[in-house]
Amino acid sequence: MQKTLFIKSLTVGLLMLIIGIPLMMIEDTIKARSNFRNEAVRSIAADSVGQQTLLGPILVIPYSEQYEEEEVVNAVTKLTIKRQRSLQKRLYVFPDDLKMQSTIDTDQRYRGIHKVLVYSGQNDINGSFHLPNQSAFQREKSGSTIVLGNAFVSIGISDTRGLKNVPSMRWDGQEIEFQQNSQLNYIKQGLHAPIGKISSDNNETIAFTLSLHIDGIEQFSLVPIAKNNQVTIRSKWEHPQFYGRFLPSPKERKIDASGFQATWKISSLSSNAQQQFLANEYGQQETRVMTSAPNGVEAAAQSVASIDSFGVAFIEPINIYSQSDRAIKYGLLFVALSFAAFFLFELLKQLPIHPIQYALVGLALVLFFLLLVSLSEHLQFVWAYIIASTACLSLISFYLSYALRSWKRGVGFGVALTLLYGVLFGLLQSENNALVMGSILLFSVLAAIMLITRKVDWYQIGKQSLSNNPTTTA
Repeated sequence: MQKTLFIKSLTVGLLMLIIGIPLMMIEDTIKARSNFRNEAVRSIAADSVGQQTLLGPILVIPYSEQYEEEEVVNAVTKLTIKRQRSLQKRLYVFPDDLKMQSTIDTDQRYRGIHKVLVYSGQNDINGSFHLPNQSAFQREKSGSTIVLGNAFVSIGISDTRGLKNVPSMRWDGQEIEFQQNSQLNYIKQGLHAPIGKISSDNNETIAFTLSLHIDGIEQFSLVPIAKNNQVTIRSKWEHPQFYGRFLPSPKERKIDASGFQATWKISSLSSNAQQQFLANEYGQQETRVMTSAPNGVEAAAQSVASIDSFGVAFIEPINIYSQSDRAIKYGLLFVALSFAAFFLFELLKQLPIHPIQYALVGLALVLFFLLLVSLSEHLQFVWAYIIASTACLSLISFYLSYALRSWKRGVGFGVALTLLYGVLFGLLQSENNALVMGSILLFSVLAAIMLITRKVDWYQIGKQSLSNNPTTTA
């Protein structure tokens, strides 16, 4: 009867939905394990050093604008006196040219079973500053006098715990040692080197060189603050991930088994880093590249906003949790295809399969994903995939050889599932083509089902074995 066929179809569909519950539980487990891994990264960063961002060097020239102002002391007699006023300001001067050569070595640290990449970089920096003349210093009062303070060169470093030496800078032929604190509002962490008084009457260019040995974890970022920036990074790490607003051009990078080398060439015309830096320093959205502001405005600029940057991440080539999470999203499809194959076999061969047998095979398919994520925490992902799929396929093939009353049928289903697992592995390895490959897979499966059942008389099938023998035994 057609009613029997409908009930069996409904039962199989309900079983498939029930199998989705353990799939969701395993997906939650994968997310929890991924969070544990992120906690390991934060734990190592808290105990040692975090991700690094390097900003600078920037020449900072404090100055005061001094002027006389008449103040009325007696409104009746209109008696006035002259008082001296002073506005405290800063002028920020960015390098004309900045070149950096970085050599970075990587290492591994563990928190339990979780591995985190750390790095140690030697950064050699050289460049030049064009010293400002009188016209660069803003005046709010006509006839005022500009008095320069002690200038300093500032470098922002997001985590100064990564510094492994006390660096010094060669400035115009003199060796100057850096001191704690960047003295900036935008990023307090860092260093500054006192330069002393700078004459506002000259118009010369000063060359500088410095070396920074910086350790960090997973990511190294830089801000292109100079007029012309050229940064070259070398490392033996084979799997770099370049990120940020600027990427090295294909001609400027090389990645092979010996590591990578990448060069960035960035001008201030293609970056808003200078304007963004000044906006954060002054707490305003628009300002000149060389400008100044009162201390009261500077003190209000404490929040750190986004700023153009670029960098490289030292990452594992395969993130086991993202791969496992992507794999389990195909879990319900695996179950659906397997159940559909069983159901077609049951109809065409008139060999009833009990709902419990459907459920056991479905659970075996689900356990593959749990085995995959648990094994991949201890083995390479490819080996974890091979072991988990082999174990589940062997179990399913063995069980089906009895459930279908033929070892050839069991092996046949095992081979079909092996092809399905092979396609899934291809989907996981080809992230960019996963959608098109998945679409082709679904189309192929639907086309195969339609081709196989093109001559099936579904009304006649409903009157046959399912109504006469609705149950079976394993």
